Amino acid sequence: MKRLLPIFFLLYTITPVAAQITHTANGNIDKNADEILKKAANKFHSNAVSFSVNVTNKDTEKKLISKEKADILYNQGKYRVTFGDNIIYCDGTATWHWNKQADEVVVNKMSDADDDLMNPAAILKNYNKNFKAKYIRLESNGDAVIDLTPKKTKSYYKLRFIINTNNGIVKRIEMHNYDASGSEYQVSNFKSGVKTTDGDFRFPKSQNPSVEIIDMR
Repeated sequence: MKRLLPIFFLLYTITPVAAQITHTANGNIDKNADEILKKAANKFHSNAVSFSVNVTNKDTEKKLISKEKADILYNQGKYRVTFGDNIIYCDGTATWHWNKQADEVVVNKMSDADDDLMNPAAILKNYNKNFKAKYIRLESNGDAVIDLTPKKTKSYYKLRFIINTNNGIVKRIEMHNYDASGSEYQVSNFKSGVKTTDGDFRFPKSQNPSVEIIDMR
């Protein structure tokens, strides 16, 4: 499941910026990237969004391991992820992982870590604290390239975003791991301002009384 978690980064939106890169004196903050991410954080919290992601995982020799498609609904730190026979719900405090094939739901307390990949709202809010951001370049087709490097050791050393500056939507994200393996996330069907209810982000227990619930909180 960890391979799917970074899909929530795809909720970034931006406005076009110049290709010139500038830095603060300590070298930790790229001003152009910082400007993009601040505007992205504001837009991220303003509307509920839905989108699809095609995930491709490759091994250390860049050979294909797996492909997966996920459909995402996100609103103010709450989310629902549907992939295969699985649905993950999060109401901002707990997560429910419903495995339909196993006919069970595993409930966990949501991590309060501000750099947890399961908490995209916290990542957006605290990206300067947890990442070094760098605006790499503007491609000839208008796509911007931005890298986020974690300040603390993670399994990955870089997250690269490819962003369409014409419509402000992330087109692709790449996760680069220390073991030379990697993942690529292609986004499609991005919609903003979708209608949601609190029930969209909780496991519907009353509608599925026979499902076994394993509460790990």
